[in-house]
Amino acid sequence: MNFDVFVTCAVTGAGDTVGKHPGVPVTPAQIADAAIEAARAGAAIAHIHVRDPETGKASRDVKLYKEVVERIRASDVDVVINLTAGMGGDLVLGSGERPLPPNPEGTDMAGPLERLAHVEALRPEICTLDCGTMNFSLGDYIMTNTPSTLRAMAAHVQKLGVRPELEVFDTGHLVFVKDLIKEGLIDDPAMIQLCMGIPYGAPDDPLTLMAMVNQMPPGAVFSAFSIGRHQLPYAALAAIAGGNVRVGLEDNIYLERGVLASNGQLVERAVTILRAMNCRILGPREVREKLKLVKHG
Repeated sequence: MNFDVFVTCAVTGAGDTVGKHPGVPVTPAQIADAAIEAARAGAAIAHIHVRDPETGKASRDVKLYKEVVERIRASDVDVVINLTAGMGGDLVLGSGERPLPPNPEGTDMAGPLERLAHVEALRPEICTLDCGTMNFSLGDYIMTNTPSTLRAMAAHVQKLGVRPELEVFDTGHLVFVKDLIKEGLIDDPAMIQLCMGIPYGAPDDPLTLMAMVNQMPPGAVFSAFSIGRHQLPYAALAAIAGGNVRVGLEDNIYLERGVLASNGQLVERAVTILRAMNCRILGPREVREKLKLVKHG
């Protein structure tokens, strides 16, 4: 059991949620405001994607990230900034008997340094590394992260003085995390995010979660979350398993059945659950100390 818990809020993500919920933030101003709202509600970390303001689709435009980060840093609210580096590893094969060439609709493949252009420009305290390749939901989409790409990204992030949040979607990804640590590409403490319940990664049942928790590298700090209706139960389960918590509209758009949520409401509900379990909620200063973060900007 972890009684000193920090909460991460993933405020928008890259998924097709904009048409399902009018409150999903799209513009840089909306995304920054969502991060600030989450921090005021008790989140120590804001996990941030950006979207094309015209279409609502996922983007990796450095200018959009710059506006979001500058707005957050200029606010009167302190929060640890965690930028995704998952964009640029999206491969959609052609269907049927013609897998090649890839389908240009949805395919976005970039080299390791290009995928980190916004991280290099803005120096957040944390950025994510998705630690493996996997079939991600239905159809012909593949989340693509080869070992050589990830090693190059990890080395560059380390050089920049940014802490990687190692996104683990299945057991093999955790094996790769241990390889990165062994090779000296991850500084202590390793920060690991267990991403549960995503087809076709690790299911979000407690036995699978605990199997992964029991394989944690020594000294690692981990969080865990599940998508959809299990997001809020995981606020309790993650702490019971010894970890920290992630909520937010990236992973779940409902506060309860039929009731659309805001990021602030999801954080508030998670904080309520944790405090009812006698957990103390860590603020951004304590998280920086715990994770040995370097605050830039």
